Amino acid sequence: MNKLSSQELMDIEHQYSAHNYHPLEVVIAKAEGIWVEDPEGKRYIDMLSAYSAVNQGHRHPAIIKALKDQADILTLTSRAFFNDRWPIFAKKLSELTGKEMILPMNTGAEAVETAIKTMRKWGYLVKKVDADKAEIIVFSDNFHGRTTTIVSFSTDPLAKDNYGPFTPGFKIVPYNDLKAVEKAVNNNTVGIMVEPIQGEAGVVVPDDGYLKGLSAIAGKNNILLAVDEIQTGFCRTGKLFAYQHEDIDPDIIIMGKALGGGVFPVSAVAANQDVLGVFKPGSHGSTFGGNPLGCAVAMASIDVLLDEKLAERATEMGSYFMSQLKDLQKKTTKIKLVRGKGLLIGVVLHESAGKARQYTTALKAKGLLCKETHDWIIRFAPPLVITKADIDAAMEKIREVLG
Repeated sequence: MNKLSSQELMDIEHQYSAHNYHPLEVVIAKAEGIWVEDPEGKRYIDMLSAYSAVNQGHRHPAIIKALKDQADILTLTSRAFFNDRWPIFAKKLSELTGKEMILPMNTGAEAVETAIKTMRKWGYLVKKVDADKAEIIVFSDNFHGRTTTIVSFSTDPLAKDNYGPFTPGFKIVPYNDLKAVEKAVNNNTVGIMVEPIQGEAGVVVPDDGYLKGLSAIAGKNNILLAVDEIQTGFCRTGKLFAYQHEDIDPDIIIMGKALGGGVFPVSAVAANQDVLGVFKPGSHGSTFGGNPLGCAVAMASIDVLLDEKLAERATEMGSYFMSQLKDLQKKTTKIKLVRGKGLLIGVVLHESAGKARQYTTALKAKGLLCKETHDWIIRFAPPLVITKADIDAAMEKIREVLG
């Protein structure tokens, strides 16, 4: 069979795939480390990392080896039986997070749904909230996934329109506003769910002390604090989890993306026994959650993050990259703001510069892949294995396009 060209592949996708994405016009056929390649052999630096799912770099040898080795032995049992990988992974993730129990799922959205169910069930069984009255406080411009319940509390019309009727039980307040949270709390409040940095909203970093404030409000009012670390977790922001920048101890940690090492969908919720202990057999589950293949991959993914000190690397490379971008900001009329933490960086454009899509398209043409968000923002989030030399090469292209 003849190898299809990029254009032929895009044409086929356009014909047969539902149009629920608007990808940049590049086809990726091969990848390694920070580099991806199209069918014609042109190489690009990946500056998106599959929305932080490839923190360890594409096809990390240790993760691929774990996948292949496990695939030769056992892939799936369902949780109808015990298997020999899930208990070991559960213990490893428990020790890593400092939480007593782990509930495994597959995708980030499933982990968020699990956290919602946990908070509600805990509210009824432990806090003794009246039946069907539980409320969870969430934040404007949030992004927690795409299920019907999750988009019920989205404030993005594109994510939400024409999917009603919506799931009740959520109170939306402005992000980075502690007074609004205090005002929203009532006797039916069972949880607060927050992104430590809002990734999809354009890398919105809250004020120092914000997460600490949320933790204090939760503690004072007997409310569970759940942090959604799906995009910010696993070393992306310079700590294992972004909430650790504020030295708090959330009740629930929601994980996904990089937990699967860019190889396999693995997600999980971590909490102590007094929270996750509300689940009894049959009350929640997933056929693939805790599958041996996913567990083997996730354990290798964690080892790579720790062994290669990728949190420290994200701090060092992120600081270097951000300083270069801020230098560029001083020399161009196009950039309004550079913000972020570690290697999660948002470049906010002046509206007079035109929409971000034209710049991500121009960067693509120069061999740099990144993605626009909310019309005026470009997100840079390369694999954490990126080097200073790689950043220098990327900055040359960025200066040509945004300078």
